[in-house]
Order: sequence, then C-alpha cells, then structure tokens
Amino acid sequence: MNAPTMTSMQRTLTALGQKEPDQVPLFLLTTLHGAKELNLSIEDYFSSAEHVAEGQMRLRQKYRSDCLYAFFHASIETEAWGGSTLYLPDGPPLCGAPVIRSPQDIDTLQAPPIAASGPLGKVLAAIRDMKQRVGGTVPIVGVAISPFSLPVMQMGFHAYLELIYEQPERFEKLMQANESFTVAWANAQLEAGATAICYFDPVASTTIVPRALYQRTGMRVAQRTIAQTKGPTATHLASGRGLQIVDDLASTGTAVIGVSAQEDLAQWKQAATGRISLLGNLNGVEMRRWTQQEAEDHVKTAIAKAARGGGFILADNHGEIPWQVSEEVLLAIGDAVQRWGRYPLSWVADHAWP
Repeated sequence: MNAPTMTSMQRTLTALGQKEPDQVPLFLLTTLHGAKELNLSIEDYFSSAEHVAEGQMRLRQKYRSDCLYAFFHASIETEAWGGSTLYLPDGPPLCGAPVIRSPQDIDTLQAPPIAASGPLGKVLAAIRDMKQRVGGTVPIVGVAISPFSLPVMQMGFHAYLELIYEQPERFEKLMQANESFTVAWANAQLEAGATAICYFDPVASTTIVPRALYQRTGMRVAQRTIAQTKGPTATHLASGRGLQIVDDLASTGTAVIGVSAQEDLAQWKQAATGRISLLGNLNGVEMRRWTQQEAEDHVKTAIAKAARGGGFILADNHGEIPWQVSEEVLLAIGDAVQRWGRYPLSWVADHAWP
C-alpha cells in the first residue's frame, strides 16, 4: 500500500533524510521554458521578477516538479561586478567581456554589495513572490556560483587557470573577494525565502581540475563558504564528473551532490548512501532527441539505480534543461515518475539492474 500523498516539501525533506517518501521527488530544473509559457523572448522574460515567478509557478504545475527554481542565468552574478549579459533567442544568456582584464585588477578588487545590484534584486524579488504564493509547501531553490568557479566568468577560463598555477597569492586574494560575495548572495536568497542554495561549482569537477589541485584550492574554499551559508546547500558540478572526489565534496558540509550523466548512478549510490543525497542524472543534451518512450526508460533506470532507501532526487545532470527540450518529453518525464517512482519500489527487485 502506498504512503499518503505528501507535499513537495515533505517529499523532499523525507528523501534528504535518507528515508523513502511517498514518491521520488522530481526537480525539473526548467528556466528558459518559462519564457515559452508566457510567450516572451528570453530577454524580456528575465527582465522582470514577476515574469520569472509566474513562469516558475506555471512550469511546476504543468510538469509536476517538486521545486521552484530561482535561477535566472549565470551571468547575472557577473552583472553585479560590473559585467554584461548577451541574450540569445534560443539558449541561456552569456557573459559579456571579462570584468577582470588583468591579474593586477585583483589587487584592488572588492566584493560588490548585494543591495546595490539591480539584477540580483530581481532574483530576490522573484524568490519573495514565489514564497508568498507557496509558503512552506514547495522547496524554492536559490543558486550561487561558487567562489572557485565564478572567475571563469570574471576573467575567462585560460587566464583563471594560469592564475591558479602561477600566481597563488593573487588567487587567494580573488577567493577572499569572491567568498565574501557568494556568502552574502546565498544568505540574501535564503533570507528572501529560498529553502536551499544550489552551490554551482563546475571547476571542482575532475573533468576540469585534478583532485589534488581541488583539495588544496576549491575544497577549502567550499568548506569556508558553505560553513557561512545559513541554510542547506546542494553542490552541483554542472555535468562534470565527481565520483573520485565524493569524500572531498562530503567534507564541505553540502547535503546533496549533482551527478553527471557521464557517471553511473548505481556507483554513486553505493558511495553516498547514508551520508549525502544525490540529484540527477538525466542527460539534458540527449533529452532534446528523446522520444516519450526513451524519456520513460531513462527515468525508470535512474530510479532503479538510486532511489531505493531515499536520498535521491530525480533531475537533469546539468542544472538547467535546454530550451530545445520539447514539452512532450518533459511531460513524459513527469508521467514516468508518477508510474515508476511511487514507494515502495517493489518492481525494482524484479529486474536485474546494473
């Protein structure tokens, strides 16, 4: 007999408590799709807190997601530092020119105040709007780019990697400024009504940097930053691999880890059970080409590999579902969760899963 139906908040908290809720929580992290729902361009959609709040409410109802996602786009954080955003008609907005044009700029760099940023103010307004609508019944997920990954947008990838390896003192100076900003930004979102913060840290992934380098840089940054964040965090490597650093990620105090589609959920489940929860790992890029049957098959496989015993939230592997993913596929994902995600997962024992 199935357990009584829970609210999205109850379902999520039960799963994060390493217990089985009524069904597997689904965090369908749609952002750009809100523009489609309101028949707006992506630029017009993100110009207004009201648009984003309304878009998220509609997307959640339509696709039966268990969260509201307060993420606008990554470049909104660099706007607070004096940067700009380039809007595309069918994809996520991009950062404009770097705000750190030479390593010497770091010597006088100071974190901008959150209250002085109009773009960040829109995000906070959207969070307050969503919180007023749902109260405590639905998790609201805020987003903060990690201090360790933010420099990719502040100064460019190549220049940042050179800084890490060749100018460690300036690297530490940059981390001090970024940590101050990220802590303030995360806590402002929590104060506005966010339930938790998604701590985006793709540079931490072993896809990008060796484990030894992460241990002496980004891991220490995460430990300091997460310790000062006044709410739970979920660390997301934005499609990057992380299984080799699961112990390091757990040491930061984060509650959840986003799992790459390039890694096996079953292996992650074995490594994480009892100490950290998992989020993932549907392939958002491949999702653009899925049939409805393929969507169901991928959902079923993910649930079979990672959902037993709780500690699992079904989501995409990157933290943002591409604009090109069809309504039919997103609806099929929700249908599949309803069909295969109800606890107890008695059907899983009847199949041989890798």
